[in-house]
Amino acid sequence: MLQGANMSYLGQREPERYGTTTAAELDAMMATAAAERHVDLEIFYTHLEGLAIDRIYRALDEGMDGLLMNPAGFQYAGHALRDCLLGVRPRLPYVEVHITHRCITGGLHTVTAEACAGLVLGFGIDSYVMGLDGLLRLLTRRRD
Repeated sequence: MLQGANMSYLGQREPERYGTTTAAELDAMMATAAAERHVDLEIFYTHLEGLAIDRIYRALDEGMDGLLMNPAGFQYAGHALRDCLLGVRPRLPYVEVHITHRCITGGLHTVTAEACAGLVLGFGIDSYVMGLDGLLRLLTRRRD
């Protein structure tokens, strides 16, 4: 799971919009969800688009199965990140998650979603577990 710019401030930044769950609480919730589903999960936060790109390419080289990401601030101008995501698909399927549906209703556009296999948004913090489940279903279908 890759977390984009501003996500390490979850629970502190605009709690009226994004809720009060902290990044540490989200990490614990996702670790539990992954363990219940018998999958490995690595969590990576960055405020730098280049580091996100580097981590995605390394994930592909390391044989990771999929990518679950909230691109956060990268969604608006992350064209290099989008190009990276397009370059690794379909070998590394990507599911994009957002806590709110602001990228649709706020007149904003998420350039990174152009590369995703699925998009989950607007379910609050539960968007992450729903995104994980969607990614796992996608991977299962590809194996069958």
